[in-house]
Amino acid sequence: MFEDKVLLADDVELFLELEKTFFRRENVELLVARTGMQAYELTLAERPTLVLMDLYMPEMNGDEACRRIKATPEIAQTPVIIVTQGGRDADQQRCRDAGCDDILLKPINRHLFVATARRFLSVVDRSAPRIMAQLKIHFGVEPQVLLTDYSINISTGGVFLKTDHPLPPDTPLSLEFFLPNLSSLVHCQGRVAWVNTLKNAKKPQLPPGMGVQFLDLSLEYMYAIREFIKQQCLRPHW
Repeated sequence: MFEDKVLLADDVELFLELEKTFFRRENVELLVARTGMQAYELTLAERPTLVLMDLYMPEMNGDEACRRIKATPEIAQTPVIIVTQGGRDADQQRCRDAGCDDILLKPINRHLFVATARRFLSVVDRSAPRIMAQLKIHFGVEPQVLLTDYSINISTGGVFLKTDHPLPPDTPLSLEFFLPNLSSLVHCQGRVAWVNTLKNAKKPQLPPGMGVQFLDLSLEYMYAIREFIKQQCLRPHW
């Protein structure tokens, strides 16, 4: 059963195929429109969770299709992201004037595309289960210079790292780690969300360390973590 419907509206096949690769998971149903009018009509008929559309399309441009969606009470709350060429301030203003929920710029950045889309998918709004897990985490401010410590717990939202040398809150990090159910390294960006120290223990049940939030976790990695959590939760404890 599909959890989300995502409508991709673009008359350029290259971008449609590129965008499709970001949603290759079985619980997202992909709908495709080739014109702005089709995008509006499909949104009205199918009620997708999220609409991503190009600004320039045949029959009706993306800003006009977005304006019609937002003016139709039955679908006015549907999130609409408009994709347009970077460097054109006037086009970006057109998107904002149409009432879109966000703007993405071409050439498409994979991580930004996925992170932006995930914010609007229903799966992101559910509380992320967290399990105890000791995973070797490589982390650092510079991707070329990584430190190594171990996690205490993990969720799709982030990890708690046990370390005697936590970094200040809001420090950006590059992260790498293995999951037992994934053949390749997980690579993502993160930020230090909070710090636990002996003198200032926000969570006394945890050792000194820091909570790290994932910032651009791809759909592939997010669902690998979810599957890992599910497997650990189903494992018998006796």
